[in-house]
Amino acid sequence: MSTGKINVSVENIFPLIKKFLYSDHEIFLRELISNATDATLKLKHLASIGESKVTYGNPLIEVKVDKEGKKLHIIDQGLGMTADEVEKYINQVAFSGAEEFLNKYEDSAKDAGIIGHFGLGFYSAFMVAEKVEIITKSHKDEPAAHWSCDGSPEFTLVAADKADRGTEIILHIAEDSTEFLEEGRITELLTKYNKFMPVPIKFGMKTETLPKPEDAKEEDPAPTQEVDNIINNPNPAWTKQPTDLETEDYKNFYRELYPMQFEEPLFNIHLNVDYPFNLTGILYFPKLGQDMNAQKDRIQLYQNQVFVTDNVEGIVPDFLTMLRGVIDSPDIPLNVSRSYLQADGAVKKISGYITRKVADKLKSLFNNDREDFEKKWNDIKVVIEYGMLSEEKFFEKADKFALYPTVDDTFFTWEELEAKIKDTQTDKDNKLVVLYASNKDEQHAYIQSAKDKGYEVLLLDSPIVSHLIQKLETSKENVSFVRVDGDHVDNLIKKEEEQISKLSDEEKESLKTVITEAIGDTSYTVQMEAMDSEAAPFIITQPEFMRRMKEMQQSGGGGGMFGMGNMPDMYNLVVNANHELVSEIMNTKTSKKKERLIKQSFDLAKLSQNLLKGEELTDFIKRSYSMIK
Repeated sequence: MSTGKINVSVENIFPLIKKFLYSDHEIFLRELISNATDATLKLKHLASIGESKVTYGNPLIEVKVDKEGKKLHIIDQGLGMTADEVEKYINQVAFSGAEEFLNKYEDSAKDAGIIGHFGLGFYSAFMVAEKVEIITKSHKDEPAAHWSCDGSPEFTLVAADKADRGTEIILHIAEDSTEFLEEGRITELLTKYNKFMPVPIKFGMKTETLPKPEDAKEEDPAPTQEVDNIINNPNPAWTKQPTDLETEDYKNFYRELYPMQFEEPLFNIHLNVDYPFNLTGILYFPKLGQDMNAQKDRIQLYQNQVFVTDNVEGIVPDFLTMLRGVIDSPDIPLNVSRSYLQADGAVKKISGYITRKVADKLKSLFNNDREDFEKKWNDIKVVIEYGMLSEEKFFEKADKFALYPTVDDTFFTWEELEAKIKDTQTDKDNKLVVLYASNKDEQHAYIQSAKDKGYEVLLLDSPIVSHLIQKLETSKENVSFVRVDGDHVDNLIKKEEEQISKLSDEEKESLKTVITEAIGDTSYTVQMEAMDSEAAPFIITQPEFMRRMKEMQQSGGGGGMFGMGNMPDMYNLVVNANHELVSEIMNTKTSKKKERLIKQSFDLAKLSQNLLKGEELTDFIKRSYSMIK
């Protein structure tokens, strides 16, 4: 028997581990099973190169709960440890056995899947246990060892009578951590962290139904047997080559990842690269619609099949965090809790690679079946538009597959759109004017008016449309975007024939003053315009720039970016000087009747823009009934 003190460089390391070192106590089980997996994979490697004489066989890792004894057991059939190795790897805190192993077998072990990079993983056990035991027997022909520690720097190490190779960790669960003696809680953790570990993990037994014997009667129950309950899939789809997988395999894996998600993904992207970094994974495009937030944090990050986190910020570009799936890389640096990323060059390269792969996949889908791509557009456009805004390289690639749909469900690429409108939608400076709507129902009258003039109207209705338009105007040459209910379209698009006003300049100024006083609302600027007599008498528009800034502010960009605070609503009231009703208002002698006509026309214009509410709407209804009488 030997006794001694654990060689630590910090006093009271156990309270430090319990309170500060790990962000979440539940990850102790992940760390211990990771160690067990390492030990198993190391043995496999040593056996394969002839350095271990044992038969590898079909080892598994077993987790057992002893609720009465308040103990949790983690048992592996890996390479085990000698007493000397226990002294070296357990008693010298922070000395990483996995790191030493990788250094020793650098060339042959690079694909062995060794997980450990930190020597503190084992000590996470003391977050939930008041005492920890290790009973271990090496694959070498040496006696077994039994190590025990009660959470102080004191330990004991004695010989043990264990006959089979491998290691058993026994956690004596502390009073404040008895939740980890519940089978449901352990099942939850194994499913969360170890669902795809590369070594089978057994937790309890399950009943399996066997085929009935040929001579069995119909009413006889089918025979059953108890079998090991293996809770993980050691060979998940992302560890295989894309050439070995069919479409149905990808769909089945999606269901495995998200068993409560009943909607099929639109398509998937298989990541598989081994230079200049190692990265595998499968990303799925779900049906996203317009929601930019609800779908985030659904991509799972693994390191050699060990779940790390579903917060992949910094690895996956932000615009792709709305996707789902798995990425797995041993080259992503993690801290001891494997939960937080440290920025470095490898991570940036990985992020760039993922962006490129997604862009290439989208371009391929567009080129191979444009009709199908157009059908999926509304379900994927938020990701693509967000990517165009946030990643310059993605913006450049997206120019080949980003679509600009019209209100009539026609889809253009940017190049096609330019060719379509270059001769009909330019302003007096020959700048291309792109008309768009953000809501087909609310802006129907404006859309119809533009279409009657032969203009194409895009339907841009995503939550970030104002930001996207700003980006396009900056990136594209000689182009401006105007919403159909923005500053009046006829002022922005070059016309072959200018409309001649039926009112003189003096009459227009006089009427403008009367209308301004009658509406009594300083947020409206009255503009007298010579328009087609068939156009509406009063039209409400919003200044394009101010409306866009306000929208960006509401979506999180304007206030912080421009320091404008809460911008007020501002509108234009465009009065058609050539309309018959405007002439009638001009010629009405009774000031009371003139004011009533102005207010009624103004309220009708507001009603068409969904701006008439509350007391104003009540007054409008009363006035309308009075006028009908």
